[in-house]
Amino acid sequence: MDAQGRGRADDIDPADQWVLNPQTGDYELRLSPSAGQSAPPGVPGPRGAAPRPGARGAGQPGGRRGREPGREPGRDQGREHGSGSREHGREQVPGQRRRRSGPEAAAGGRRKQRPKKKNTGKKIAMWSGGTVAFVVVVAAVGGYLYYQHLNDNITSVSDDGAGTGGFSKDRAINILLVGTDKRDGKGNAGYGDEGSAGHADTTLLLHVSKDRSNATALSIPRDMITDIPDCPTKQDDGSTKVIPGSKQVRFNESLGQNDRTPSCTMRTVTEITGIKLDHFMVADFNAVKTLSSAVDGVDVCLAKDIDDPKSHLKLSKGEHTIEGEEALAFVRTRHSVGNGGDLSRIELQQQFLSSLMRKLKSGGTLTSPKKMISLAEAGTKALTVDSKIADIMKLRDLGMELGKLDMKNLTFATTPVDDNPAEKTPVTVVPRQPQADNLFSMMRDDVSLTEVKKKQKKEKAAVAARLKGPKADPSDVRVDIYNGSGKTGAAQATLSWLQNNEGVTKSSQLGNAPKNLPKTTLEYGADQADQARRLAQLMGLPAAALKPGKSEKNAQGLPAMVLTLGADFKGAGQSITAPSKAPDGVQKVEADKTVCAK
Repeated sequence: MDAQGRGRADDIDPADQWVLNPQTGDYELRLSPSAGQSAPPGVPGPRGAAPRPGARGAGQPGGRRGREPGREPGRDQGREHGSGSREHGREQVPGQRRRRSGPEAAAGGRRKQRPKKKNTGKKIAMWSGGTVAFVVVVAAVGGYLYYQHLNDNITSVSDDGAGTGGFSKDRAINILLVGTDKRDGKGNAGYGDEGSAGHADTTLLLHVSKDRSNATALSIPRDMITDIPDCPTKQDDGSTKVIPGSKQVRFNESLGQNDRTPSCTMRTVTEITGIKLDHFMVADFNAVKTLSSAVDGVDVCLAKDIDDPKSHLKLSKGEHTIEGEEALAFVRTRHSVGNGGDLSRIELQQQFLSSLMRKLKSGGTLTSPKKMISLAEAGTKALTVDSKIADIMKLRDLGMELGKLDMKNLTFATTPVDDNPAEKTPVTVVPRQPQADNLFSMMRDDVSLTEVKKKQKKEKAAVAARLKGPKADPSDVRVDIYNGSGKTGAAQATLSWLQNNEGVTKSSQLGNAPKNLPKTTLEYGADQADQARRLAQLMGLPAAALKPGKSEKNAQGLPAMVLTLGADFKGAGQSITAPSKAPDGVQKVEADKTVCAK
């Protein structure tokens, strides 16, 4: 039924005219008395037959049965409505006996009525089966249409090969979340420079551990000085254009500047942290408004009154539930909190996101169909995602993986930075070392920033045991070194350091590995475990880097371990093992706790 014609007599929905026939257990078409029409074209009648002339509702007032021309009175009395085939010009109704010839037919056209066996159970089963089937079909069709609708909401951009190709359930998940300062588009106007191309204004790297026991959401300051690599980028015509990189510029220029897309921000984050990302999600100003409204507001807390004319935020000290424009003003404000800089604003945003995630995981949200539908609508409309995940079912699968995480083990952290020493009046920042690299190393090795109480799995205990036991003398350690780090000269630098500084004289370097590896590995035979433990101690290798297996023969035909340097290689003599706790001075917000912004 057309929505424009709703309520008109000639626009009655055919679906409302199918009625259950209790005698047959089938649905049959019953047209409205006022309709004066037969079954619509393409809509089958009962069992494929057209309505009989004279049947109830077929143009007769009050739905009474009329007499067909040429029929004897009472000829059809006692006959149930139904459909069937014609026999000698008459209809045969399924489920009834044929008219008999002979004495019964001669007796006034009546036939002797025989008691009918009631089969109520069968009829109920038929009716129930038909109803369930109808509901299933409607649900399937409706679900498919809604699925298509949500898919149509999604905007996607190619990751240009910058990502892993997609998250997996059997490894850690790394997602780049970017909030842009783009002013164009519906709902974004009125905020600052409306001509902005949309830079990486707010950037978080969400790392979820392989066992889903913990996660870290790392904020990268927009004004942090870094190098942006060359970025191969797919163009509208299908060709690929390499956008040249830039040296020592603000991180936020990795998006928007020089037509850089989110894939370029992915590459930049990988260069900074050593973590290759699975996916990206980009949101503009409007996303904050729609998502906060979809959950009926986000709870925040202020340690003091705020009145910021630039962000239009005006809130009193204490707790508030904010949404829409007020929520956007909250995440944009910085002049009235902390020292008025971007780092203070990051703290505010982390508090907001922590509260939003608590709301998303709350029973009031998960058990409310209305809220879930609102979230599905708001999320698919507000986000731009990479093309590898531009499907509502893939997003659902990702959401289910993230849903395994306990909020008390999610920590928001900020990359440790210092004021840029190259500036007389600092307006940018630079990574603080070695704290920044140590933090990145913890994320790469799935080390939580909060204490995670969990049972150690047998396989993890077995890996940890590889470092326990006697250690060989450095002069007895025989190892071949390959460079799979992607860093020029890494194998030679390691060889020189081992021989000259640590006394590992039975070592050699054999150039580049067949392929680059994300992590350093040390393969050794069963009789070389003591050598492996010594080399691990000298180089600061984690237990996971040790790979029991077979040794290879070196140039002299003697068994030697194989050390392959990976992307986590920091330099000769620098430990690869991640710290067991967060470096001092790292700005943190634990997602399960409410913190009042100062």
